[in-house]
Amino acid sequence: MENVQKYRAVQFDKYGGPDVLHISELDLPTPGKGQVLVRVKAASINTGETAEREGSFATIWPWPLPSGQGSDFAGIVEQPGPGVASFKKGDAVIGFTQKRDSQADYVLAEANDLVPKPAHVTWEQGGALFMVGTTAYGAVKAVSLKKGDTVVVSAAAGGVGSIVVQLAALIGARIIGIASESNHDWLKKYGVIPVSYGPDLATRIKQAAGKNIDAFIDCFGRGYVDLAVQLGVPPDRIDTLIDFEAAKKYKVKTDGSDVAATGAILQELTNDVDQGKLEIPIARVYPLTQVREAFQELEKRHTHGKIVLVP
Repeated sequence: MENVQKYRAVQFDKYGGPDVLHISELDLPTPGKGQVLVRVKAASINTGETAEREGSFATIWPWPLPSGQGSDFAGIVEQPGPGVASFKKGDAVIGFTQKRDSQADYVLAEANDLVPKPAHVTWEQGGALFMVGTTAYGAVKAVSLKKGDTVVVSAAAGGVGSIVVQLAALIGARIIGIASESNHDWLKKYGVIPVSYGPDLATRIKQAAGKNIDAFIDCFGRGYVDLAVQLGVPPDRIDTLIDFEAAKKYKVKTDGSDVAATGAILQELTNDVDQGKLEIPIARVYPLTQVREAFQELEKRHTHGKIVLVP
């Protein structure tokens, strides 16, 4: 391991804004049975990490501080642990961790949570795949989309939304994507009918649909579940990834990565990227040391695609 004994990792010691994030120097871990130490080449950042860092989930899902950040990564196997036969030192992999620690130079992962990285899938694409991919996968499954269905997607050009619309297109659904006008051309590439934010949104969505709306996937929150109900979408075909209060009020679904976070589904999504069926848009790449700036950009919530950190 080239005598590396320490490594850098993003951490925070208290809840707050991006300013609480800092780079810590930690002792390099040794992989245990079934684990793999991976040298990170790219790790994305996600909206959910903002909520975790701000303490929004502290009472629901307590987590000890100081805490690291990140679940997605792509990198190179540095050391397989005992009993790992599927990967060897030097293998390129895409993976995930549930320990909030992928935004770092190294990450310790379970071998079952890794898949081989195809040669022409970039590090940035691989490092950005897991969370948005599995979240979109879970949401699309939740609303039981089938060919010919009309589905509305809020924040349709964002990190998760951009994958939702592509998975829906692969199924053969008719998609109405709510997004800023600057993203309309990208959405049209995938056959999405774009609708801009703003006044009279319900009326404009109905006009775009021209018929009943079968499903609604909310990737933004802030009233979109109310809008879905107003549009007459059945509650069991509404899925929100962020508005848990509205979900409780209307008894709609909240499925996302929590129901799709498996190595098998990550492999399926990786295959889709490798075969050109799925695009992972990369908005911007920041060095690990600029993690605060990366989250400041993310939290403006106008990004098309993913923001990625590279050590």
